[in-house]
Parts: sequence; structure tokens; C-alpha cells
Amino acid sequence: MAEPELTALLQKLQRCEVCAAALPQAPRPVLQIHGQARILIAAQAPGRRAHASGLPFDDQSGERLREWLGVSRAQFYDPHLFALVPMGFCYPGKGRAGDLPPRPECAQHWRAPLLRHCDQVKLTLVIGQYARKYHLPDTRGSLQDLVGNWRQYWPDLIPLPHPSPRNTLWLRRNPWFTEEVLPALQKSVAQILAP
Repeated sequence: MAEPELTALLQKLQRCEVCAAALPQAPRPVLQIHGQARILIAAQAPGRRAHASGLPFDDQSGERLREWLGVSRAQFYDPHLFALVPMGFCYPGKGRAGDLPPRPECAQHWRAPLLRHCDQVKLTLVIGQYARKYHLPDTRGSLQDLVGNWRQYWPDLIPLPHPSPRNTLWLRRNPWFTEEVLPALQKSVAQILAP
């Protein structure tokens, strides 16, 4: 699809108020997308800091994710390289054990039209259970099972644990992720982003 169509779609999305009544703050969709993006990151929803700054993954999770990918902040926020399209575009609010789930209205209204513009994507990173349900709907089992079977989806897609500091214990208990998955991921990202 032509870039003007994506621009018009994004302008419409920025005015979206479909779930405004359910949000703790005024809607502020946070995403990054361009028709030339080569890597798609499908995650949950922006946190408070991302909501405030307007930048996806503008927090400790983003720092860890960029480290996992082996990319700089400048590369990560280059829309020609990375499409950052979460399952929910606005901060959903705080729950008892972290942020609330992404609002389902976002995926229902916007996901398919947006992803039609991502036809240059060579690798999709699926982060979190809501992205998993959308991008890998037939998968079952635990996060450890899903990520442990990463080669099944490779090289086009890779399921990842959330890079949140809350998952540090999971990372310690699963050293194979750092030893096996991350080197393969970094190598693939470097190849895809190479000029």
C-alpha cells in the first residue's frame, strides 16, 4: 500500500477514542510504523513512561530489549528499521500485579489495517501473551515452552519473554535463553539491518 494511505490511517488512529472511557488518562496512541520497516515488534501496551514521552519502550524494558537485539537507541527508533506496534496503543492503567492488559479494541479496529503496511518485515518479535494470542493463536503451553521452541518459528518470527525487570527471575532460571536465543537473534537482526 502507498505511504499516503498509511499516513491517513495513522492520523485517524491518533484521533481514536473507541476505549477512552476505560482508560485512566486521555487516549494517546503510542506506536512507530513505516512501510519500509524490516523488523516488527509486537508487544503488549505502552507503560506510563511511554505514554508520557510518546515513545514505545521508553523505559527499562526498552533498554533491555535494545540490548537483546544488539541495536542502538537511534536504530531502534528509526521507523524505516523497526515497526513498534503493540497490541494496545494507549496506556491501559495499573493493576494489582503491574499494568492492566492492553485494551482489546485496538487489535480489533487497527491491527490488521496497520500490519498490511508492513510488507517489508523480515522478522517479527512476539512479546507477551496478548501478542502471542494474535500472532501465534494455535500455540499452547507455558512461556518457557513457547520460547524454548523458538526454532519452530525461526527465521521469520520469534517469541520472546517480556524484557521487563519483573522477568529477571525467569531469565535467571532459563540461562539457555541468553546462551542460545539471544546470539541467534542478534545475528539475524544485524543481517536484516545491514545496508
